[in-house]
Amino acid sequence: NCNLKVQRRLMASQTLLEVTRTGRCFLVGLNRPEKRNCVNSELARLLYSAFKQFEKDSESSVLVLHGRGGNFCSGFDLAEAAKFGAAENGVRPHFGPVATDEASLAPMGPSRLRLSKPSVAAISGYAVAGGLELALLCDLRVVEASATLGVFCRRFGVPLIDGGTVRLPALIGLSRALDLILTGRPVGAREAAEMGLANRVCPDGQALQTAVALAEEIASFPQACARADRASAVAAAYFNCGSSTNDRNNADGLLSRLAAEFTGGERVLAEAAAGTAGFVRDGRGRGGRFDGGGGGGAKL
Repeated sequence: NCNLKVQRRLMASQTLLEVTRTGRCFLVGLNRPEKRNCVNSELARLLYSAFKQFEKDSESSVLVLHGRGGNFCSGFDLAEAAKFGAAENGVRPHFGPVATDEASLAPMGPSRLRLSKPSVAAISGYAVAGGLELALLCDLRVVEASATLGVFCRRFGVPLIDGGTVRLPALIGLSRALDLILTGRPVGAREAAEMGLANRVCPDGQALQTAVALAEEIASFPQACARADRASAVAAAYFNCGSSTNDRNNADGLLSRLAAEFTGGERVLAEAAAGTAGFVRDGRGRGGRFDGGGGGGAKL
């Protein structure tokens, strides 16, 4: 049994993000349950800071990312996204282009970071759109039996710009990745496990407990060796992502691919603005229903 009692409070913010430690595990909990833990700019900044804190914390060996209130993360807050670029209110995004020489703040926060230590996502409820991209950022994913994963931003015309088009094919292969990316269909825990998207499937209500147990197992091994092997495996997975010497030196091109993803996504943000505005205005796409743009009103 995993003791999830908080051993040490690491950060003061308890409103949007809870960061605690139990043993050698660094727990990061999204805490917007009334919004299915969708990420706004403030939460993105907090997530980014928490991940960097974990990276620097010599007493923490494995990060566990989870969501409070029954959902992992439903993506970026579309109500806030709809305001980006609107001249009348002057709201500017909290993020910018990918800097290939540093890990800059991403739309969802930490998704451009390259951690040197392992991480586990504890997934309950929905892990969709940008929430799926956060799950892909983690090394391993523990998924509850009734959880749903998917590229749900497809119905709004919102591009994947937090590493989804880079990490998903690397994890499950191009054909399966394109199936999810192009259709935006929901994927259950069993199918996620079959395709390699989920590493463990557990009963409902046990994702965090199971993820912490897995993290504690990983943390029990000699860490220098584990981290070296992890780094080698990650580098090998993205070896073909870059072609130049700089790319290969830069985590084998990972940041270059993230930069290309962001550049491509920027070109279609006008369509994304229309989709998010429709969601805010009349709930278009809410609950999996979409009445335009080829959605056919189908319930996902």
